[in-house]
Amino acid sequence: MKHLFNSSTGKKLTPDRVAKEIIGFINDDNNCHYKIIIGTDSEASADKTADFVTAIVVYRVGRGGRYFWRRIDENKKFHTLRERMWEEALISLDMAKKFIVTLQKNSNDELSLAVGSDVKQQLVSKLADRVDFEIHVDVGENGATKAMIQELVGMVRANNFGVKTKPESYAASKVADKHV
Repeated sequence: MKHLFNSSTGKKLTPDRVAKEIIGFINDDNNCHYKIIIGTDSEASADKTADFVTAIVVYRVGRGGRYFWRRIDENKKFHTLRERMWEEALISLDMAKKFIVTLQKNSNDELSLAVGSDVKQQLVSKLADRVDFEIHVDVGENGATKAMIQELVGMVRANNFGVKTKPESYAASKVADKHV
């Protein structure tokens, strides 16, 4: 994760700083349940390259949240929508795996993440039952991405992450989309 993230207020943050901000946000209210969500959106250019934005959202369920985002300019061509949607999902999956390591490194064993609906990271933590981790994929039942839902959801689930698609995939379809 060599790229810096942007906060919603415009600050540039390292992945370690984002992890510390998220841990601090979670530790601010011990009576809530949290979700850490990663989603990516993209926009194709005329030259068939794409601009990708990945968002990391920490959501205090029922009480709001915070988000961080980063932009990646891919220097490769994407000839089909399918290629671009796969790249979005792969970027989110890669980010999720790396970010879990970053969170663990910065948590001093204060944070454990529930991955998917029933798989837990192997950390001892007082927060294990309060934090879920999921990936939001920018595909849905309506439109051109309908045919890709099963394969992309299957790939994410095969990597032991919870997954949401449109209209529930707001980290990709709303937050990341806002910055593409």
